[in-house]
Amino acid sequence: MKNSAVSPDQKMIPVRIAGTGSYLPERIMTNQELEDLVDTSDDWITSRTGIRERRIAAEGEHTSHLAAKAAEKALEQAGLDGADVHLIIVATITPDTLTPATACYVQQHLGSQRAVAFDVSAACSGFLYALELARTSVGSGAFRNALIIGAEKLSAFVDWNDRNTCVLFGDGAGAAVLLPSENGDGKILSCALGTDGAQAELLNIPGGGSACPLKVDAPNEKLAYLAMQGREVFKHAVNAMKTASIDAIEAAGLTASDIKLLIPHQANLRIIDAIVERLEIDREDVFINLDKYGNTSAAAVAIALDEANRQGRMEKGDKVLLVAFGAGLTWASAIIEW
Repeated sequence: MKNSAVSPDQKMIPVRIAGTGSYLPERIMTNQELEDLVDTSDDWITSRTGIRERRIAAEGEHTSHLAAKAAEKALEQAGLDGADVHLIIVATITPDTLTPATACYVQQHLGSQRAVAFDVSAACSGFLYALELARTSVGSGAFRNALIIGAEKLSAFVDWNDRNTCVLFGDGAGAAVLLPSENGDGKILSCALGTDGAQAELLNIPGGGSACPLKVDAPNEKLAYLAMQGREVFKHAVNAMKTASIDAIEAAGLTASDIKLLIPHQANLRIIDAIVERLEIDREDVFINLDKYGNTSAAAVAIALDEANRQGRMEKGDKVLLVAFGAGLTWASAIIEW
């Protein structure tokens, strides 16, 4: 593991998650539909990934639209209006535009005129990177509250002729509101973040940046599509998520047996099973919605957190472990006392 940072609960204001929200586009694309697009089958996809269907954003429905709808639900649960928000962080690798940040569009939609707004790009780890940035920002007293969002429209960057990638990804958004923790409230206990840029070529979108600008006269180069070396990504994902989980657990002064619910990145059921086995956590204490949504990158953990919250999977005082892994390579974990 390279370039890792662990943040335990330091001498700052304790910070809690006061509300969560999520939004999934209406359109459902099943594995059977993909059989008509590429050489694959429902059995092949399900057995190798655990994915049965995914959501696809409508034409004209952008990442900022998904993000704003998830944010509205999180704010409602937290008892806040858009005008109350002081900090907005959007985690995404599928922004509306290269500039300005997608968070700027979200700020406009929510009417959060007083909010500082910016994006973070850490792929599937992005929501947890945003969580740590927001935790320290609110915990230091620099901001009264924070709205963090993981949102992706991956369908716009998927090569629908590549069966190795098109079966994996979906669109969606999840959000959380962070506030200072009062007596008796839960709090974020620790976060662990890491990066290994030496493995950047394993999972990327090669075109669209300054190194490889996209050209309208070369549409067949497929430079704007996700490219992945699946086997290598799998190996790194299992090792990094295990280590990140242990780092966050130890930083919080806990053991794996203290974890009441594990919310892992929803990328591949085999990866989740490997993590569960290595951490020796009961399968019934793991939240999984991968079968319904596929891999929604930065949105995955955020959506799962909201669904777990609204389904009553977490009770007051429960210790919850969030962990993710993504392109970069990046990885992240967090322990939350609910």
